[in-house]
Amino acid sequence: MRKWHRWLSVFFGIFLFWIAATGVLSHVAAWWPSAAPSAQAAAAAAPPAGFECPEGWTCRPPRAERQGIGKLVGFFHHLHSGETFGPAGEAISFLSGLALLFFAFSGVWLYIRMWRERARRKAKSRWFWK
Repeated sequence: MRKWHRWLSVFFGIFLFWIAATGVLSHVAAWWPSAAPSAQAAAAAAPPAGFECPEGWTCRPPRAERQGIGKLVGFFHHLHSGETFGPAGEAISFLSGLALLFFAFSGVWLYIRMWRERARRKAKSRWFWK
């Protein structure tokens, strides 16, 4: 398991870094405070005259158009999902997600095996060791 963990990390490390970085940038762009909406944007977000929300429904006005760095949310999402690079990019993004699941599982498994080996040798019990 350790050999697979090591070899796959060499290949998928680059893609996992890409996915992590673009995911963080996507969230930063979405959460970035934008300037107060203009009067024109507020008027466009208002429901049309005579519109009433149906009974039992919760209606919200449409989201105002993002401004500033917030406009880049879609761009970062396309980079994050691999859509920018076509079907090959989407496949690599999917495989990177599977690799991340594998790394999480195999890392825990390797840690438990090392923990048991230390217990078998009656070594000093610690959470982390050198």
